[in-house]
Amino acid sequence: MPLTMNREVFITCAVTGSGSTQDRSPNVPRSPKQIADSAIAAAKAGAAVVHCHVRDPETGAPSRKLEYYREVTDRIREAEVDMVLNLTAGMGGDMVFGTPNPLPTVAGTDMISAEERVAHVAECLPEICTLDCGTMNFAEADYVMTNTPGMLTAMGGMMTELGVKPEIEAFDTGHLWYAKQLVADGVLEAPALVQLCMGVPWGAPDDLNTFMAMVNNVPDDWTFSAFALGRNQMPFVAAAVLAGGNVRVGLEDNLMLDKGVLATNEALVGRAVEIIERLGARVIGPEDVRQKLGLTKRVPK
Repeated sequence: MPLTMNREVFITCAVTGSGSTQDRSPNVPRSPKQIADSAIAAAKAGAAVVHCHVRDPETGAPSRKLEYYREVTDRIREAEVDMVLNLTAGMGGDMVFGTPNPLPTVAGTDMISAEERVAHVAECLPEICTLDCGTMNFAEADYVMTNTPGMLTAMGGMMTELGVKPEIEAFDTGHLWYAKQLVADGVLEAPALVQLCMGVPWGAPDDLNTFMAMVNNVPDDWTFSAFALGRNQMPFVAAAVLAGGNVRVGLEDNLMLDKGVLATNEALVGRAVEIIERLGARVIGPEDVRQKLGLTKRVPK
């Protein structure tokens, strides 16, 4: 198979995520101000896109509060550095089954409607928001990340109507299969944007054979990025570029810069810039990304 290296690469920084990482590193931002400040620092380091969740400022627990999202987006839009805003829409599909009987569900379950899952997207109007394109067992014993075809059709239709570009989060090949169906059904517009999520238990493992199977299932006219968790985050920067894609780094996926050295978002972005440029590619900025993906920067009324 010929090398299809991407020569013009954009970096997405996944700033904080919704995992239980807040007590494993003091660098994981919690408050809206900390999240926005970290996103701004990442943009200054070379990230064209910032992918944001929000957390409870006191506990660091993941949150869906509209006021937190609005504060983060307002602070980012008021920054002196430009960046493409990408908000998660993954919250609200969490199912935690009880034992020994699975029902009723137990603490941690957070199941809401499609309208509620995109309420902050409608409120803040980012250029991009995520669409986790399938249901999967997600690391913990009794937790299922739930995204049914009906839910995805409803959410995807709302995103398209809002003029917000969905970033399809694909954790396995079947998720790409359904993403292509959403485009074929007219729910999502082509060409689509995809994030290949590698090494997330229990989705696609982060070996190169599986990665290339994922890449080969992305239509030629779509744009893709990729990432892997933990110690494989930086190797996948190189792998994604060599496979023709873009890259994602950040504290959502990896807390370490080197062995024994806690990372910051800007340090991870800086390391990714170095790898990309040493491969002979160019890191592009937010305006180039907007042109490439057909995005319009908006400020809600």
